[in-house]
Formats: sequence, structure tokens, C-alpha cells
Amino acid sequence: MANPIKPTLKTEFIPILLIILSIAASFYFYANFPDKVPTHWNYKGEIDGWSGKTFAAFFFPGLNLAMYLLFLVFPYLDPKKARYAEFTKVYHVFKGLLIAVMTAIYFYVGLAGLGYELPVTAVIPPAIGILFVVLGNYMGKIKPNWFMGIRTPWTLSNEEVWNKTHRLGGKLFMIMGLFMIFGAILPPAIFWWLFIAAIIIVSLVPMIYSFLLFRKIEKK
Repeated sequence: MANPIKPTLKTEFIPILLIILSIAASFYFYANFPDKVPTHWNYKGEIDGWSGKTFAAFFFPGLNLAMYLLFLVFPYLDPKKARYAEFTKVYHVFKGLLIAVMTAIYFYVGLAGLGYELPVTAVIPPAIGILFVVLGNYMGKIKPNWFMGIRTPWTLSNEEVWNKTHRLGGKLFMIMGLFMIFGAILPPAIFWWLFIAAIIIVSLVPMIYSFLLFRKIEKK
């Protein structure tokens, strides 16, 4: 069976390198972590969750590796696998960036576990914001499939609905990403409530839009 996404050394080098680095770092972190490691922060940037050293050291590298393998497998399982050739570049960009963001978060947690005091609100939201901006920029180029993009019954039933919904979703994702990058200048409580509102908007607006657009097209 032909590979729908055509991995090459160029597309896989950075994700594999980051996974190797995180796995190598996990043994160092495990050897130097205390018994309890901070792994969760509230909206004020205060630690409110702890994990054992084994979980803190090895969970994220394992998750990173699992996500990478799923990205390789999904196109083979997708009934619409032939469409992946139309957005291969987007698929590889998103895969590499997601692995990079997860790796950055892992090293942040690792440094916090070693006792370094780093402002969580200045690191995690901007990293996720970059992910949203890049994905939003490319979202309009994603073609119908079952694993990536805005998958509603209406986008999967009509390609025009899929394309227009993803163009709208891309704009919303970019706005959401910019908010997360620059929202750190806001007071934490305000940022938190605006963040919740933004998540609701980004989640619901494309879904409602795809439904209304589908009905409009069907009536024609």
C-alpha cells in the first residue's frame, strides 16, 4: 500500500530528534527529580498539582512518541486516504509543530521539577498560541478526512461546506492564537475568563456555521 503522506528525512528529522531528546532527558530528570514534582498550575501561575517522579519524567516522552506514531498510522486507516496527497505539507507541519510544543512543555515541567522558578503564564499560553496561529494559517488547505480538521456531519457530507467552514475556522484559530500569545499582559483572572469565552466561540461557531451553510446549500 502506498504511503498517503510520503514521509521523508526532511519531514521526519525534527519530530524524531525532539522525541529522542525528550526520551534522553527523561532519564536525567528521573535521576534528579524529587519524589514530588509540580505538573499543574492554576490560572494565577501557582502550582496546584503534583505527580510522582516516574510519571513526571516519562509520561510526556511516551505521549510524544505515541502521538507521532498515530500521525504516521492515521492516513492508512482513513477511508479518505487519497485526499491526504492534497495537504501533505500541512499534515507534516502540524505534526512537527505539535511535537515541538509538547516537547517545550515537557522541558518546562522538567525545569520546574528541578527547582527552577519559571513564569508559567509567560511560557505555556504563548507556546499553545503559536500552535493555534500556524494551524489557523494552514487550516483552509486541509481537505476532507476523518482525523484532522473541523469534522462535523455537515462538513464531512459536503466539500463546499468543509472548505468554507475551514476558512472561517482558520481565522478564528489565528485570533485565538494571537490572544494566547499576547494575553499574558492581562491580569490572570481576566485572561482566564476571556480564554474560556474564546474556547467556546472557537468550538461552537464553526459547528453552527457548517450546519447553517449545509442547510442553505441543500435548499438550493
